Amino acid sequence: MSSIRQIASADFPTRWGKFRILGFEGDFGADRRAESAVALVMGDVRSAPPLVRIHSQCLTGDVFGSLRCDCRGQLEMALSMIAQQGAGVLIYEQQEGRGIGLMAKLQAYELQDTGLDTVEANERLGFKADHREFAMPAEILKALGVSSVRLLSNNPDKVAALERGGIEVRERVPCEVAPNAHSEDYLKTKKAKMGHLFSSR
Repeated sequence: MSSIRQIASADFPTRWGKFRILGFEGDFGADRRAESAVALVMGDVRSAPPLVRIHSQCLTGDVFGSLRCDCRGQLEMALSMIAQQGAGVLIYEQQEGRGIGLMAKLQAYELQDTGLDTVEANERLGFKADHREFAMPAEILKALGVSSVRLLSNNPDKVAALERGGIEVRERVPCEVAPNAHSEDYLKTKKAKMGHLFSSR
């Protein structure tokens, strides 16, 4: 059960091209948890299945350019690919640190510095490997009149969540960022422990 409300819509020029930025709020899950997210929308997203990226907020990567993860690289790759196609949607969810929040994520970094991987660090702090839920993006896509997508993701959980939410995933398009010395183990853990799909690993 969910309800979603569009709060705002404005022109949003970026270095990749001109989008519209839409703000959404909704209540999700059995506990009616309040969530908010933004959608960057370019071009005609209804006449053919658009490229869609569901991106979880990562302050450390998206804003500060952290090399511990591939988040900023994926964000920029997605915006670039959407711009090249001339149409698509990027949904940016406020689910920092796979849903555990910024301070807990920084504590997880501290544990990773002692040799734990990302999953072990989350579990040591009392969290699941991944606390994110992806019910809201399906509702946002429906609000935009999108029923079928080409999903830019390496994460099969996102494919499954959209399909559970009534959105057909016509194709999964890889969103793979080349590793660096700091992100190599992070990416290996995504593949080995979280089932992420990488053609090159």
